[in-house]
Amino acid sequence: MPGVDAPPPPLARAGIDRAAEERDAPDLVRTLAADPTTRVIAVHGDRALVAASGASLVRLAPSAVPADSLQAFLGRDADGAPVLLAVLTAEIDASVPDAAHWASLRDVGGAIDAVDAGLFVEAVALGRWIADAPFCPACGARTQLRTAGWARHCPACGREHFPRTDPAVIVAVHDEAGERLLLGKNALWADRNMYSTFAGFVEAGESLEAAIVREIREEAGVEIIASRYRGSQAWPYPRSLMLGFHSVAQRGATPRPDGVEIVDARWFTRPELCAALASPAEAGFALPGTASIARRLIEDWVAMSA
Repeated sequence: MPGVDAPPPPLARAGIDRAAEERDAPDLVRTLAADPTTRVIAVHGDRALVAASGASLVRLAPSAVPADSLQAFLGRDADGAPVLLAVLTAEIDASVPDAAHWASLRDVGGAIDAVDAGLFVEAVALGRWIADAPFCPACGARTQLRTAGWARHCPACGREHFPRTDPAVIVAVHDEAGERLLLGKNALWADRNMYSTFAGFVEAGESLEAAIVREIREEAGVEIIASRYRGSQAWPYPRSLMLGFHSVAQRGATPRPDGVEIVDARWFTRPELCAALASPAEAGFALPGTASIARRLIEDWVAMSA
């Protein structure tokens, strides 16, 4: 299995200095918006502006984003320049640079510059929380953004709320001989013949190891006898932290998909997966996109010697 020197998952490669120690400064976002060196990452849902080359995010001047956008402090780049987030309810039109376009994290997160990949996932994760959680879950009052966008204060009951992260395991299941990889087809993928690794949220009071055993048993009807941690990456759909593992199935395991969430589960050989990685159309089935840790887990296994 991959060792400590293996490449990190696509959205765990890098990022900027989040400079969390600055967040408590009074009116930090407003102050930085007036700084000529400040640049802004604008997000709309899970999309951001990407350069025409597809290799980097577009950084805007604060004056180029709507004044009524929800804003937060993302950190400082390698030159020490401040980077703000602008959460848009409508896409920018007139202010979009000619050599730019809107692109989703799913589509380009695995292909853009490593630092920008980390910045992109930070911006989408924080932006979604800012946009989707305006009310206090305890009393229902509208909250106020605090800590440069990293907290919400409820003026009615006094509670402080922070961005939530839900842990989930994602697992590449091998046979004991290391010759086959078990993948499943989700019911949501009825319109495309795509297979992926198995994943599920960690339940209350459950360890990661127990979650792996439970999820694979529930979804594929297979028992797991060993697991090894591979790496993690944020996946803001809506707020997950994907914890990747390579696991070994019990000898002679025959997959039995649950028929509800997973409609098919089957063993794949390396030649089959190599063909799908090279040309899904010719292979007859697709694999997850390059931004997903699922893709990295599959590529890990393909690269292993049998």
